[in-house]
This record gives sequence, C-alpha cells and structure tokens, in this order.
Amino acid sequence: MFVIGITGGTASGKTSLVNELKDQFKENELCVISQDSYYHKTDHLTFEERSSINFDHPDSIDFELLVNHVKRLKNNLSIDQPIYKFKNHNRTKETRKIHPKKILIVEGILVFSYPELLELFDFKIFVDADADVRLIRRIHRDVQERGRDLKEVTERYRSMLKPMHDTHIEPTKILADFVISNNVKNPKTIEILTGLIGKKTTLTP
Repeated sequence: MFVIGITGGTASGKTSLVNELKDQFKENELCVISQDSYYHKTDHLTFEERSSINFDHPDSIDFELLVNHVKRLKNNLSIDQPIYKFKNHNRTKETRKIHPKKILIVEGILVFSYPELLELFDFKIFVDADADVRLIRRIHRDVQERGRDLKEVTERYRSMLKPMHDTHIEPTKILADFVISNNVKNPKTIEILTGLIGKKTTLTP
C-alpha cells in the first residue's frame, strides 16, 4: 500500500484535491480516510461544553486510533471508521467500513503534526492558500453546510483557527514532498501528481 498524507490550512482545498485524485484512479485502487472522523468522543460533555472545544488543536484528535487504523489498512485489514457530525460536535454510534486498497490517502489539517502518523506517509502533500481565501471558504462551508452561526464562525477563526494554523499547520509545510499553491484544480498540477503517484505505485492513471 502506498500512503499519501495531504494537509494544509482549513478550507485550503484539501477535499477538492482528494476528489481530483480519486477521479484519476479506479475505485478499487484508492481509499480515503479523513482526520475529521477522528475527533475524540465527547459523550460526557454538554453541547455547550463541546462547542467550546478547540477542534484545531492536535489534542482534539484521537491520533492513537487514526494511527492504528492506518497500520491496519497497511497490513491489508479493514477498519470501522468513526462517523463524526459537525452539527453535534460529536461522533455518531455508526461507523463506516473501509477496505484496504493499493493507495490510501489520509487528509486533514493536523495529519503532519503527529510524528508517528507522519512516519507512515510515503508521499506528503501540502495544500497552500491565502488566509483571506481560506476564511471566505470556511465561512461559506460552516454556515451553509454545517449549520453554524456566522458570528460563531468568525470569532472561532480569530481566536482559534488562525493561531492554531500559525502554530501547528504552517510550520509543517517544510515537511511536504509537494506543495500546491491556491489552485488544486490546475490540470497540469493534477497531471504531475497522478504521474508521480502512478510511477511509485505502478498504477497507470
């Protein structure tokens, strides 16, 4: 299995890049797991307490479970991936079965911040985007898709997201094998990436 780590700031275009790459390979060749599915369970907290959690800090992620799942997939074993609901700030009781494939993509804003996980990546991609662009995208996503209040989103960005980006995400750019700036849908960029991945995995996109 060839494991690709994809990171970058919030709303930088990571999911768009993952979707572009998925389109380049057959369904039975590539699987994806997202860091967002691995936020710690917060059943013991009230909704108000869960709402105040800094979800952009590494401590909010159950990295032990994430690492365990990546290792299982590398060992050709299936996993039951947690399902996280952003509106409730908590996992559901359901899980999603993920089966091992030739290529595994692990994506999320903090996946380069945990050394044991970083060591499992064969190829590392950082998706870069201007802070203003990311803020606009984040507001649109959180308000339209996740049912958040505009005031809550902008305050969280100012007090949590930006400081966490500067501390835990931006410094990891230097660890990347490949950096994409602003436009993840550039056909030339996708062509270069799929060519590199295909060469390393002996798969032909």
